Amino acid sequence: MRFCLLSLLCLAATGLFAFDQTQLDAGKQLFQNRQLVEAKAVFEKLAVAEPNNAEINYWLGLTALSTNDSENAVNYFEKAAAGDPSQARYFHELGDAYGLSAQKASLFSKLGFAKKCLAAYNKAVALDPENVEYRKSRYEFYRAAPSMVGGGMDKAMTEMAEIEKRDPIQGAGLRADLKLKEGKTEEAFAILTALRQKFPDSKVACYQLGRLVAMTGDKLDEGEAALRDYLSYTPKPSDPPLWAAHWRLAMIFEKKGVNAEARTHYEETLKLNPSFERAREALKRLQR
Repeated sequence: MRFCLLSLLCLAATGLFAFDQTQLDAGKQLFQNRQLVEAKAVFEKLAVAEPNNAEINYWLGLTALSTNDSENAVNYFEKAAAGDPSQARYFHELGDAYGLSAQKASLFSKLGFAKKCLAAYNKAVALDPENVEYRKSRYEFYRAAPSMVGGGMDKAMTEMAEIEKRDPIQGAGLRADLKLKEGKTEEAFAILTALRQKFPDSKVACYQLGRLVAMTGDKLDEGEAALRDYLSYTPKPSDPPLWAAHWRLAMIFEKKGVNAEARTHYEETLKLNPSFERAREALKRLQR
């Protein structure tokens, strides 16, 4: 009995009683398949054994964020970042969670969450300055937030230039989007037309054009062709997800008045991203 007890203590000390990596991988797969309830159950079970494990808290945070549970998302990501402050992705998602909290908060609390959001994005970029997704999040913050919490178009334009250095395709998409918001639709199309000429094999450039068409309602046939081309592609993790392409294509078909095709692509959007309420709302609109 004494030998067994000592053996168990030694196993615990060497970490062999740590969480089952196979179970963590299973939870990740459930999450990727958008089986969020099942994924949450797996991660919560793992967290019982290791409540301070940074990676488990990170995945619990992602699950909470995917269901717009900002309070729990903040809690889990703060634990993840405290547990391993070297991981840029923990701080990036923490920034997203603070941003979601700011959207739901009262005016006074909104300012505090906004400042925390920027601080988390800054930390993520400092840890991984070449990551375009982290810089895009900071760009969007700068563009949308008032100066009192660290926003401003001057900062946004500086960030956009940094993004363009690292990824000219995504940078062009941001620049075209900015032109559109300024009401300069033709300039926005000119940017993306030039982009496709420069990168004729880029599927992401196809998506950028299709997205612009969906937003403006101009050049619908060209946008449809571009998004169909993108849907034949397997995106990289940093590329726009397929659900977003289905959503934009559905918007184009709705603008064309081809409601059956629009419904099909809104449904595909929800299969790939069940929590995307804008597609659900669009389906209800088409059923009236």
